[in-house]
Amino acid sequence: MNEAIIDVNVYLSRWPFRRLPNDEPAALVDKLRSQGVVQAWAGSLDAILHRDLGAVNRRLAADCRAAGEGFLLPFGAVNPRLPDWEEDLRRCHEEHGMPGIRLHPNYHGYEPDDPLVPKLLAAAAERKLIVQIAVTMEDERTQHPLVQVPHVNLAPLAKVVESTPGLRLVLLNAFRSLRPEVRDQLVAAGEVYFEIATLEGIGGVGTLAGQIDGKRILFGSYAPVFYFEAALLKLQESELGQMQLNSIRETNAQRLLAGAN
Repeated sequence: MNEAIIDVNVYLSRWPFRRLPNDEPAALVDKLRSQGVVQAWAGSLDAILHRDLGAVNRRLAADCRAAGEGFLLPFGAVNPRLPDWEEDLRRCHEEHGMPGIRLHPNYHGYEPDDPLVPKLLAAAAERKLIVQIAVTMEDERTQHPLVQVPHVNLAPLAKVVESTPGLRLVLLNAFRSLRPEVRDQLVAAGEVYFEIATLEGIGGVGTLAGQIDGKRILFGSYAPVFYFEAALLKLQESELGQMQLNSIRETNAQRLLAGAN
């Protein structure tokens, strides 16, 4: 019997550069349920290149509702470089009932220390929304030659977190570029969490749990871009105890979500 899992890093819609297995919502939901997932936090792949984020977020909310109440939780996209970002944020919260938002700074053309970012993060924190930042979407070695997108530079983010009371921040796909010293600064700055989709190395989850508070580690698969089983194997091969594993699979995400409206 599969252990219950909350997956904080899945995407709906189509990856723009190739078709992926399970890139239809119904197929993805079936796959997740078959692996013991009881809830998944979903963004939209449309958000990285589409300019009409209001429409992207409406589709995302509708697809999540169609999957069954409470299984797919929509995390809408907001781009602070667009003139109507405050309205996008309001709609995510008030109209779509989203528990959080998912940001893509590298695709949307801004850095974490952009003057608009503290305003966006403060507005999200005031609404008690979880904020997720996708640090990378694709290995730089496989990117289309006309769409070369660097990792998000996380070095300036700790100061922003420190100056934003009430912010609850989740970093997605962070471990390809996250330096240990920057990770530690972020942990010390505020309520920052990390999911494991891009965490590599034998015993990687156990090693991470020995370096930061295990309550800051969440389960993320980055499905359907990554194979779900890759994330699951990272837990299975770790030497963590059952209580620690349950925290990563489900309890930490439940606790984080409980602080959302």
